[in-house]
Amino acid sequence: MKIIIAGAGEVGFHLAKLLSYEAQDITLIDTDKESLAYADTHLDIRVLRGDATSIQVLRDAQVDSSELVIGVTASETTNITLCFLAKQLGCKRTIARISNTEFMDNRESLRFQDLGIDELISPERLAAMEIQLMLNQSAFNDTYEFEGGLLTMFGVILPRTAPFVGKMVKEAARIFPELHFMPIALQRMGTQYTLIPRGDTVFKEGDQVYFITSDKGVEELYKLTGMQKQEIKNVMVLGGSKVGFKTARDLCNKRFNVKLIEKNKEKAFDIADELPHALVINGDGRNVELLEEESLESMDAFIAVTGNSETNIMSCLVAKSKKIKKTIALVENMDYFQLSHSIGVDTLINKKLLAANSIFRYIRKGEVLALTRLNNLNAEILEFEVKASSLVNGEIIKELNFPREASIGGVIRNGEGIIALGDFRIKEGDKVVVCCLPKAIPRIEKLFL
Repeated sequence: MKIIIAGAGEVGFHLAKLLSYEAQDITLIDTDKESLAYADTHLDIRVLRGDATSIQVLRDAQVDSSELVIGVTASETTNITLCFLAKQLGCKRTIARISNTEFMDNRESLRFQDLGIDELISPERLAAMEIQLMLNQSAFNDTYEFEGGLLTMFGVILPRTAPFVGKMVKEAARIFPELHFMPIALQRMGTQYTLIPRGDTVFKEGDQVYFITSDKGVEELYKLTGMQKQEIKNVMVLGGSKVGFKTARDLCNKRFNVKLIEKNKEKAFDIADELPHALVINGDGRNVELLEEESLESMDAFIAVTGNSETNIMSCLVAKSKKIKKTIALVENMDYFQLSHSIGVDTLINKKLLAANSIFRYIRKGEVLALTRLNNLNAEILEFEVKASSLVNGEIIKELNFPREASIGGVIRNGEGIIALGDFRIKEGDKVVVCCLPKAIPRIEKLFL
């Protein structure tokens, strides 16, 4: 697929890196010479220096023959203008990164597609939504919802007390004969290898395991993993960034008790004016005494979303030492994901990864409705819609030529989430959630074309 990415910043470079690994034809456009030089020497892509809204630059990038243009510069005006021009010049599909969340809230009435923009993404909004989801299921360290929660993915590190540690998957399934969840991916403690669990796979203490469950299976999953469902009511947010502001605003709307700490005095006063139901404190959140004065120990959750990854991680560790139930840190460095489980931060969130997840479903073949990459695991979870022409249409799961590096986690049919086992027959219109390793993706895509 021929793809043009405008913006060689963090999101643009990360996207270009992931796509170049898949041998996609990538052209990266930016005005910054140093950013392009770094990308040119580290990635197998074409770089082009210039203004992404220049018609000549777009023609030099061969926009008329490109299948996708992605605008992820720091300027949402540039991204929107780029997508409009690209569509007029012959590009098939466009995606624009925006920071104004009002655009997202009103995109149906504003009809951005009439302007040539097929999709809007906001990394900040995605991060705020991810934080809310993590607070709703506080015992787990990674979550993702399909079709508004008809099926949900949960990630958890298995404690020694989990009832099925030391048992095979098929043995664990017998504990609950009315099965409403399915293990879809697993990483052993201290390794970088991702496994797709089979019936004879043994669960071990410290495994990072991902499950797909229907709404009926959430309570079962709590029991089986030995985790306790914890009520979250009092939340402290460190940092008045766009993510911090949106998170605090959304939590206040859902009747959480929110304290927000912001170092910049002017910004703190502005946020206080806009969030009358939140307690906004002007101070340095790295100061442990300040956190203690603001009753850190009485908080149920601590969310660190400043612009500094190290500050976020260290402040979460301070919160964890005060027995806070849930800690969430926003980080920019992907390498920190492996570190988080060993040092004690419950959940790390990365805007680049969230944006890439949102964009990647447009690169995948077949009718992909949603996609997420598992944190620190070399695996993807995709939601496909089954078409009349799909090879899986009308087939029983156990009779499919399904690669061992992939598994079906569940099916959404007629507004119901179903954990589909081997005897389940897939039908046209079904929405099928599949977890697969990278080498299995081309075979999976062919099954759903």
